[in-house]
Amino acid sequence: MNMLHLLRHAKSSTKGDVDDLRRPLSRRGRETACLVGKHLPVWVDRLDLVLCSTALRTRETLELVLTRLSPQPRSLIEDELYLASCEGLAQRLRRLDAREANVLLIGHNPGLHELALALADQSSAAYLALASSKFPTAAYARFRVPANWSLLGHSRHELAAYVTPRSLPDWKE
Repeated sequence: MNMLHLLRHAKSSTKGDVDDLRRPLSRRGRETACLVGKHLPVWVDRLDLVLCSTALRTRETLELVLTRLSPQPRSLIEDELYLASCEGLAQRLRRLDAREANVLLIGHNPGLHELALALADQSSAAYLALASSKFPTAAYARFRVPANWSLLGHSRHELAAYVTPRSLPDWKE
């Protein structure tokens, strides 16, 4: 059984006339990414691979959430993940090597939320929370998926966790 971890980038800055691809995290986004990074080792035993969009806000999120994770996983920054659709994300994940059993994907909405909804077994305990929200910035979802990545999405998968920053005990407004 493989584990797929989905993480939306933390809140980005809207200041200035900056191209979308180059928007950095806001101060609040950096704080939230650090908070998620504090909890990540509890949610993730280990990671074999991190797939991350080329957007500056996703790369900054990656750097901040992995600070407490040891050993550090291999990370790939890929153009095809920038604003990718649900199907584009699923196609990329289906190409994963069988040796990569624990994978974190850091990306963008709406594709990431649509992927989470498409994968989630509706009988999972966390499904209602996932389906009734908008997958806010720095939201995290974990799925148990088939050992063969090429089968991803051919059926529904157990949504083992769904966490938003506001649901964390040490969240500060």
